[in-house]
Amino acid sequence: MPSRPAIRPRSFRSEEPRRLLSVVAYERLRDAITRGDLPPGTPLAENTLSAELNISRTPVREALQQLAQEGLVQVIPGRAVTVAAPSMEEVMNVVHLRSLLEPEVARLAAVSASMDDIAAMQRAVADMGEAAAAGDRTRWSQADTRYHEALCGACKNTLLGRLAMQMRNRIHYMINDPQTAPTRVRSCTDEHQFIADAIARRDPAAAESAAREHIGKLRSSLFERFTHR
Repeated sequence: MPSRPAIRPRSFRSEEPRRLLSVVAYERLRDAITRGDLPPGTPLAENTLSAELNISRTPVREALQQLAQEGLVQVIPGRAVTVAAPSMEEVMNVVHLRSLLEPEVARLAAVSASMDDIAAMQRAVADMGEAAAAGDRTRWSQADTRYHEALCGACKNTLLGRLAMQMRNRIHYMINDPQTAPTRVRSCTDEHQFIADAIARRDPAAAESAAREHIGKLRSSLFERFTHR
């Protein structure tokens, strides 16, 4: 079995000791999976993760259980825990759900987003553009995550926003891997800009349309990747 890539080391922020350790473990593992640092099929042993995260095994186990509920981790009873490796059908099912959820998220955000929400989206898109131009996929991924967090957080239906973010997280690693052409990364950045601009103009119809077009292009790019393997 191939060795598992180590999670990127990171110093805990000063407020983290006061937080639930299971939340810290969850966020660290979720970020590593969605960035692609832990590719699909990677084994996740509790003792190894506990040592790398410097967190006891119980919070790590709780974090893995939550990640499994969100579809980011696959648990094989009595055998192993691995990063989920979705099939083409599963990926396209997630894209279908995103096509139903995200246009509505964008429409509602255009109505309810605060000025801080809008500023956060615009800053994130600007960072995405700079990262795409520099070919820095890690920075691009981090900025994309901030963008989606701001977008989903601006949606007045908080449950809808959380579901949309979970669906995005399930397949985000795919745009961050080497198979994704730089032109697609740049196009994706532009699509995010169109959505953010429509929300800033308080134009729900345009925001919904731009989000629907973005997911349509995502579907096409992923389908082409699968069919040309």
